[in-house]
Amino acid sequence: MDRDREFGAFVDARARVLRRTAYLLCGDWHRAEDLVQTALTKLYVAWPRVRRDGAVDAYARKVLVRAAIDESRRGFRRRETVVETLPDTPVSGGAPADFDVRDALAALPPGQRTVVVLRYWEDLSVTETARLLGRTEGTVKSQAAKGLASLRQLLGRHVFEEQP
Repeated sequence: MDRDREFGAFVDARARVLRRTAYLLCGDWHRAEDLVQTALTKLYVAWPRVRRDGAVDAYARKVLVRAAIDESRRGFRRRETVVETLPDTPVSGGAPADFDVRDALAALPPGQRTVVVLRYWEDLSVTETARLLGRTEGTVKSQAAKGLASLRQLLGRHVFEEQP
């Protein structure tokens, strides 16, 4: 029963952080919930080993990121996009107030978005991010640079678009 109590304490302490990270990875609160549930299920199965090694947060983050990557590769995901409300009229371009960092993150390709979230939201080093994603440090640096450049372009375009 100690296992269930320890795991429950971990979930109580970290589920909110995992959910926010999942949201930044996928851009949808419902999909983020699914990703967190998948990650917690896998974590529970591996709990004795992970707890003994003392790498619970790292393992949870790794499972979460891999679940997000796997989910983004599924065929149905490419055909359908879930939105909370349908727009009344087509939107040709948003005003600066209507555009935020979450929209810009959602516009990034999944690889760049994952690297940007891990590096700058989760505050992981290049080495930690590379190890977590199973990529080289050079790839992480390249993806981070491209992602940041895209974010600057997206955010700058909307922020400065209405100025004289």
